[in-house]
Amino acid sequence: RFLWQPKRECHFFNGTERVRFLDRYFYNQEESVRFDSDVGEFRAVTELGRPDAEYWNSQKDILEDRRGPRWTPTADTTTGLWRASQCSGE
Repeated sequence: RFLWQPKRECHFFNGTERVRFLDRYFYNQEESVRFDSDVGEFRAVTELGRPDAEYWNSQKDILEDRRGPRWTPTADTTTGLWRASQCSGE
């Protein structure tokens, strides 16, 4: 069995003034490739992730999607917590 798992993270600084968006991909619990909004492109974490990073970086629409506004941060009115799936990429 093999597991390919995406994980998206939003890191907020100064409230929501600055947001760092990470789009990370894991293969069997080991991170292989990631997009970091501070870098602006995909980077291989392991050799296994290199072909994905190279391909995704060659696709203009994929990079524009990751670089553009991802989500708008909103608080859940019932709990007062930020929705984990919503953030703003830079």
